[in-house]
Amino acid sequence: MNGWNEMTRRDAVKMGLVGAAGLTVSGSRVLAADQKAKKKKRGTGKSKPEAKAKSVIQIWMWGGPSHLDTFDPKPGAGEDYCGPYKKPISTNADGVQICEMLPKLAKHADKYSIIRSMTHGINGHETASYMVQTGHEPGRLVYPSMGAVVSVFKGYEHGYDGLVPPYIVLTQPQGRFSESGFLGPKYKPFSTGGDPARTPFAVEGIVARGISDKRQKDRRELMHSLDTLGRVMGGNEKFAELDECEEEAYDLMFGDARKLFDLGQEKEAMRERYGMNTFGQSCLAARRLVEHGVPYITINYRGWDTHKQHFETMARKLPEMDQAMSALLGDLSERGLLDSTIVWWGGEFGRGPKIQKESPWNGGRSHHGKCFSSLVAGGGFKGGRVIGASDEKGMEVAERAVYPKDLIGSMYTLLGIDPDGKLPNPRGLDVKVMPRSEKGEGRLTEIM
Repeated sequence: MNGWNEMTRRDAVKMGLVGAAGLTVSGSRVLAADQKAKKKKRGTGKSKPEAKAKSVIQIWMWGGPSHLDTFDPKPGAGEDYCGPYKKPISTNADGVQICEMLPKLAKHADKYSIIRSMTHGINGHETASYMVQTGHEPGRLVYPSMGAVVSVFKGYEHGYDGLVPPYIVLTQPQGRFSESGFLGPKYKPFSTGGDPARTPFAVEGIVARGISDKRQKDRRELMHSLDTLGRVMGGNEKFAELDECEEEAYDLMFGDARKLFDLGQEKEAMRERYGMNTFGQSCLAARRLVEHGVPYITINYRGWDTHKQHFETMARKLPEMDQAMSALLGDLSERGLLDSTIVWWGGEFGRGPKIQKESPWNGGRSHHGKCFSSLVAGGGFKGGRVIGASDEKGMEVAERAVYPKDLIGSMYTLLGIDPDGKLPNPRGLDVKVMPRSEKGEGRLTEIM
């Protein structure tokens, strides 16, 4: 194509269209208006639990982090288990020790509680991810992730009027299963793409790398000049809805939403406090999203599936995690946001306590679903506590087994969502938010 004269109308419209993300967001708002009105007419009926939390920041440790090398150290198990990490450090919470590679997080232990007895027994990524993020065991139905459920109860149909979608993933989709499940694509998360450690943070559908604002606006004008059908059908209700979607999409691109993702508005010292890397700046972006009322943010923190070169990877990743997470907890607390924000750290499982020194692993750790750790802070959760315990080598749960449904049900309760209530869905299925607990000791009332 040598110039504008050879461009087809279809080419022009394709180039002029804003990112699908923007249109999806706008479309969700249009659909929500009607459903919100219907809900008001129906009324609610059953009383909901009192909400202590408004938002969730989920730090998803993609691949499964080692519990022994983070929040459940086992120096007495010997070098075949603990490797080089033989000197756990005390925290500012009485009697609580964590890996020596996490000195900054040790100073914030009064803000979080460690669950050392998470279990589901699954060692496959897909099934384990599904169980940990939904609280449901695999079956005929694909249930939605926690983020999608929060979008149902805290999203556009329930008063959310934020600049960006109510469920956001920084920065790449988690994969493994469909996060929206049977709720459908309307409740899929908005994955930002891009890298917040780069300038600009090229958020999908909001910031287009290599395309100036002027060029983007010129494209819109060209699209409008070619849209003869739209002008003829100007009074049509469907066309009016599309116009509204387009207007809101461009507001995302050039309005306050764009500023929301512009980390350059933060002081340099604040950015450096979190760490000038993708994870650190993702944590900073998550704090900004919480400040603007976004109900659910997932930070998809990749790099923890360490079958090989485990300790070499830990030497890089643990200091990065330590700096960013401690900054996030401290920053949320200083701004008065931690009391209303749940911070949830964890992956689909832990890693094998016994180091695989044989070939081809040469010092790696395997998948381990029998026993692993999670961390929760804020939003009504008490800090400075340890829930449950693993055995002397971290192989199995020794006391107070906690299943994914127990943890997720506890978070729903703190968000004011009845885990035993019905889950509204477009298919009209008669399903509850969470399954009934038939094993374990149930929800985490001791820290709520």
